[in-house]
Order: sequence, then structure tokens, then C-alpha cells
Amino acid sequence: MKEFKDSIALVTGANRGIGLEVVRQLAARGCTTLLGARDLSKGERAAGSLKGSRLK
Repeated sequence: MKEFKDSIALVTGANRGIGLEVVRQLAARGCTTLLGARDLSKGERAAGSLKGSRLK
């Protein structure tokens, strides 16, 4: 699998579903990932489920 060690990704709609899984997969491969969501509380909840990842 491809590694994304020095990469940065912005994923919109990342608080659930496919967007959240994309964030998980990118972060697992070393990508610094920014999670975008329209609802702040849902975005914070999704980010909380990803603690330990390279997430901003």
C-alpha cells in the first residue's frame, strides 16, 4: 500500500461514512489529515474517534 508520510490531505464531509473512512485510511498511511465537517459538534466527535492519528 502507498505511504503518505509527507503528505497533507483535506477531507470534506469527514464526520461520517465514506469521508470518515477516507480520513482513517489516509491517517493510517502516515498522511497528516484535516477533517472538514459542516457541523462542528459532529466533526469534533469524529475527530475524537481518531485520536492517535496524524489529524489536525
